[in-house]
Amino acid sequence: MSEERDPQLNSVYDVDGKPPLEEAVPLGLQHVLAMFAGNVTVPIIIAGALGLAVGETTFLIQCAMLVAGIATLLQANRIGPVGAKLPIVMGTSFGFVPTSIAIGLDYGLSGILGAAFLGGFFQVILGFFLKPLRKFFPPIVTGTVLLTIGLSLLPVGINYWAGGVGAEDFGSFQNLGLGLLVLVTVIIFNQYFKGILKMASILIGIIVGYIAAIFMGIIDFTPVAEAAWFSFPTPLQYGMSFHTPAIAAMLILFIVTTVETVGDISGITVGGAGREATDKELSGGIIADGLASSFAAVFNALPNTSFSQNVGIVSLTKIMSRHVVSIGALFLIAAALFPKLGAIIAVMPQSVLGGAAIVMFSMIVTAGIVLVSRDNLNQRNIFIVAVALGLGLGLGSVPEALQNFPEEVQLIFSGSGLVIACLTSLFLNIVLPQEKEDAPIDSGVPSGTTVNK
Repeated sequence: MSEERDPQLNSVYDVDGKPPLEEAVPLGLQHVLAMFAGNVTVPIIIAGALGLAVGETTFLIQCAMLVAGIATLLQANRIGPVGAKLPIVMGTSFGFVPTSIAIGLDYGLSGILGAAFLGGFFQVILGFFLKPLRKFFPPIVTGTVLLTIGLSLLPVGINYWAGGVGAEDFGSFQNLGLGLLVLVTVIIFNQYFKGILKMASILIGIIVGYIAAIFMGIIDFTPVAEAAWFSFPTPLQYGMSFHTPAIAAMLILFIVTTVETVGDISGITVGGAGREATDKELSGGIIADGLASSFAAVFNALPNTSFSQNVGIVSLTKIMSRHVVSIGALFLIAAALFPKLGAIIAVMPQSVLGGAAIVMFSMIVTAGIVLVSRDNLNQRNIFIVAVALGLGLGLGSVPEALQNFPEEVQLIFSGSGLVIACLTSLFLNIVLPQEKEDAPIDSGVPSGTTVNK
């Protein structure tokens, strides 16, 4: 799975390797640029839905960056049982947005943070008991979850490429051309160059797109000029309140994000190192996810989880170094404490990110395919993947099909379809009888039928 490099390079770019600083910095920044827009978009959406002022929105963005940086350091540099000790980049989870908005409209931001605070500790418990639970997460389940994540993110990448949902110039030739420039640059540097130029192909593509956008006059640097030089987020700015309906909804989502994290960690080890994740890595990663989410609530941020686009970067570059991700985490913390730095990244046109996102999200899909193929691809397992993807992506694309269900159910099961795909693959893997190892795969075509090719 992993491409061949000489032994010295392998030691430098493996999990515990430390690339030279002149390489680690751009590689770490590459991770930050890939996840930055997604990380700050969540607080923007929540603030808009709850009618918060511009100053409050800026504050929530600052909190999100600080928490993401600290949580990433925790994941990459295990402390006791906490952390996967893998190149995992953490960020504010999109999966909690619909439910958080519903909770916020009823109980305010304090209700969201209170439910998330307790939900994080619930995920910690799941992490400690992962070893006896892991039998329920074979490659056919985690691979299906990873496939669902990647496939559901592809439309997000296209939306970025076209200029971002709600943009006045959405789908303009200017946006599409800018995204195409980034995509072509990534392809050229990844396929025709070697060394740091190959490994930093995504960063180079984004920089080329950013510079092109400046010359095209489509970047407004006013927010950079207005941003403060230094500021520290105040914890518990909005307090916490605890409400049973809000907590119940959050707990369900934390179960799903646990499986998502299992899929992301598996995607990193399969895509970056050609192996499956260990029990210790999975358990530590989930525990860190939970603690990071509870910590996030203290610092006014939504639950944190592993960012799938960075899984795509690891799969593309094969750089497994935790040191690289730790450098990226320091960038995030600096962006939180020095808002002008964050503003420089925040003004980047979404079409620039979109050109790179297509590659990153597609790499997640391929990692899911590899993981699924590690299980015996008999008729039973193919059926599990088919039904889970069909229900998950189908209902995720047409949430109106659930309009007659209670609003709480709609909020949990609509969106990307990840919840449905996850629960479906888990359930079918438990209840469907195992087939013999040598059972032939049924193509679904009746015998004697000629298939036109």
